[in-house]
Amino acid sequence: MRAISMVMLSAVFVLSGCAAPTVDTSDESKMTFDGLYPVKGSRADEAWARPDVDLAQYSKIMLQSVGVEYRPGGESGRTFYSRSRGGPYEVTEEQKARFEATMREAFLEELAKSENYTFTSEPGPDVLLIRGGLLDVVSYVPPDAIGGRVDVYLSQVGEATLVLELRDSITEAILARAVDRRAAEDFAGLQESNRVNNRAEVRRLAQTWARMLRERLDEFGAPAE
Repeated sequence: MRAISMVMLSAVFVLSGCAAPTVDTSDESKMTFDGLYPVKGSRADEAWARPDVDLAQYSKIMLQSVGVEYRPGGESGRTFYSRSRGGPYEVTEEQKARFEATMREAFLEELAKSENYTFTSEPGPDVLLIRGGLLDVVSYVPPDAIGGRVDVYLSQVGEATLVLELRDSITEAILARAVDRRAAEDFAGLQESNRVNNRAEVRRLAQTWARMLRERLDEFGAPAE
């Protein structure tokens, strides 16, 4: 499978906080324009799905990125940085490349552990299309300090809004959609901002999303006994 440029993906069921999320069809006025209803018990900020969605019919997944959008503007740099979170800062092309590569690597590694799904690059009757991307990516990481000096400690590296859809790969009929905003944070407290630490926080965020995706897809996509 050709490695896509971005795999920041999840699923409505991935972001659910319970074993059996409920699709609420009690109010027709809440149905979306494409036939989806709100999902109760979701950990996503917003989630919708078809009432009859069934992932057990799929044994393969095809990943499709719709890209990454970065918040415009932001500070381009300073000659002195405070010991607290500043910004947001302008994201350089080099930072974008590192960010996207870190996310992609973490997702591909985690999804390869799936018990019920294998990767494919071609649509088919047993192929689930997972389409997603990131919007409004914000960086609190300042540019490299002049002369290599870094005097900034961060509790939060950045944040972004994940938008995803599950679709049937043949008909491209939508099965579910979720929107969720999360941050890459240092849960141990403030840490020095450098490439190693910042990459580790981004990777931890990607691994969390990817692990939740794999576990939930395996659970809901397991063949009936």
